[in-house]
Amino acid sequence: MTDFSLSLATFAAGAVETTLQTRIVTSLSVLDWIAVGRAGVTEPVSTAVRGLVLAEEGTAQAHLFGGGAAPLRGAALVNGTVSHALDYDDTHFAHIGHPSVAILPAALALSESDDRILVDFLEAALVGMEVSIRMGLWLGRNHYQAGFHQTATAGAFGAAVAAGRILQFDVDQMQKVLGLTATRASGLKVQFGTMGKPYNAGLAASNGVEAALLIAGGFEPKMEALEGQYGFGATHQGEGDLKSALDGLGDEWLFENVSHKFHACCHGLHAALEAARDLDIAEPEVAEIKIKTHPRWMSVCNQMAPTTGLGAKFSYRTVIAMQALGYDTGVPASYLEKVCADPRLTSLRDRVSVEADDTLSETQAQVTLLRRDGARLEATHDLLAPVALSDREDRVRSKASKLIGAEEADAIWSMLRTGGRARDLAKMLAI
Repeated sequence: MTDFSLSLATFAAGAVETTLQTRIVTSLSVLDWIAVGRAGVTEPVSTAVRGLVLAEEGTAQAHLFGGGAAPLRGAALVNGTVSHALDYDDTHFAHIGHPSVAILPAALALSESDDRILVDFLEAALVGMEVSIRMGLWLGRNHYQAGFHQTATAGAFGAAVAAGRILQFDVDQMQKVLGLTATRASGLKVQFGTMGKPYNAGLAASNGVEAALLIAGGFEPKMEALEGQYGFGATHQGEGDLKSALDGLGDEWLFENVSHKFHACCHGLHAALEAARDLDIAEPEVAEIKIKTHPRWMSVCNQMAPTTGLGAKFSYRTVIAMQALGYDTGVPASYLEKVCADPRLTSLRDRVSVEADDTLSETQAQVTLLRRDGARLEATHDLLAPVALSDREDRVRSKASKLIGAEEADAIWSMLRTGGRARDLAKMLAI
């Protein structure tokens, strides 16, 4: 049998070749991560975790979202949690996980502490995010359906190798850090809808940092702790799908297909919002709107008439009506109780219907607009459809500008594209 952990370790410790597109997509995810992290600082979960770590008064080794600094593990815990607090960060559908919030906090903390240049940070982050995706594919859907949160489980392994790469681990050390992470990686879907979900992302980042620092200090774990009877795969309902996990490893970057969120709501709603965007739906011309979606989303984000901003983030009818009325669905502040009570919105929402269609994939949605003049328009959108790099850049930078201001977003983007030191980027978390 192919030694999966050795294959991952060899990739994680070796030289890698990247394309311009891969580097730009990685930089866009970093910009996106910083923007959503800064926007999420005031969330209750952010306040709680920041308070815990700052109260410990440890050595200030790495900057935190919202200000201050903390030891490496604490910084990773805070920055992973805060950046996932709004659930507005990137997603990779190959394994249904959020790569950036688990891996970037670990990679940046180590890069800042080790005074590395941004190129080193970006490369380590990319390798870590690729490993998290490959781990997720190896674990498979059974792992996710059993109740494990891939962002936390697969993400911890990605965080560990990203940290290990900054620490210049060889193949042997990389295999050890994967083995040690196997006994630390954790996180359950039962926490969805609570502060526990963003905390899972922080745990992944912190666990990866801890494992890497221990290995650097000479810790000796079981190296082959992923495979086998009592390995992570077997004990965590993994399918052990080596083919999908290893295909193209080292030659193809699956991370390039990461999906950035452009609407501050459940990702299950995004395909419908993008299809409606293609139709340019505006309220005055709407007689009726029909949405078809994969059956999975009917129990996740199909609240019929939510009265709160949080409820609106899980309602097809509400977000489509918001978009048609000109509310910016890309701004968290649009999701308010008073918006849900807007008479114009409730009137339009009642003209929106949603039905399941098992011919659609989980990343697809179909929207049909019946106009008052009798015209019928239809659009289907797939979140996995290729996006021109220039369009992706425009939309991510626009999103960042809305969240933290154009001047700050442009400064971060310039730094990522022209180079510099990781510690200068880390300072941007606290502004």
